[in-house]
Amino acid sequence: MRRSSFRWTIPTLLALQLALLWVQGAQLYRQNQVLQGLREDVQALSDSFQDGKMPTQDQEDGPAVPARYQAPNPPPRRIAVLGAEEEQDAAKELKTSRDSAQKAVKDAREVQSKISIEENIRKADETRKVNAATNSWQRWVYGALGLVVLGLIARAILRRNA
Repeated sequence: MRRSSFRWTIPTLLALQLALLWVQGAQLYRQNQVLQGLREDVQALSDSFQDGKMPTQDQEDGPAVPARYQAPNPPPRRIAVLGAEEEQDAAKELKTSRDSAQKAVKDAREVQSKISIEENIRKADETRKVNAATNSWQRWVYGALGLVVLGLIARAILRRNA
């Protein structure tokens, strides 16, 4: 009687361990997806900072501090009126600075895209190597699992016939 009570203990524990491994894999996959989402968010945020499109308070849902605790609005600025020549000089300087800034951003993006392409190639190679390694040991695991199942079936048949 004692032997029959422990008859299915090892196969049950192996099945439970396999189920726990599957759950752990699912959790790792979910964590990986969350991390990739966070990486995309950080990349989008850094791109928006590079573009100079910083969110203003009008675009946000609302201030994080209640109105009674906020600092009072600053007094309006007084702007000096420039002459026509000074305005043209200022406009030219502003245009040249914008052009140089746009050129610098364009050059930086070209360099970043080249680096990004090289990094994507490296990541693809790394992913290919990881998948190859995973597939190689998965075949052995599935083969061993199949042999275990066949052994259990053969043992059951032999015990039934005996």
